[in-house]
Amino acid sequence: MRLLLHWILSAVAVWIVAHLGLGISVSGPVAALIAAAVIGFVNATLGLLLKILTFPLTIVTLGLFWFVINALMLEVAAAFVRGFQVRGFVAAFLGAIVLSIVSSILQWLIMPRRSAR
Repeated sequence: MRLLLHWILSAVAVWIVAHLGLGISVSGPVAALIAAAVIGFVNATLGLLLKILTFPLTIVTLGLFWFVINALMLEVAAAFVRGFQVRGFVAAFLGAIVLSIVSSILQWLIMPRRSAR
């Protein structure tokens, strides 16, 4: 149940970011759901591998290089999902930052915290 709620909130975050005019567009709610699933899958596989391989560069840049990796993962996800477009690297960079902020806010507002027992 928690995974389904997380997926839906991620899709809502994609939908919100697409309507902010940052160069990211989604053709409809189904495309937003698919895009959220693909973004999660790409970040869990390729994104994790890239973050491990570029960890020294991330340390040198004080963590800022992770924004570049997240932007690349957003572009990769857009290449796989019909109806989800990212127009260039700058749009992906800004979109990745705003997407993580919006997703975090939505999860903070909607998803209940697990109590530490």
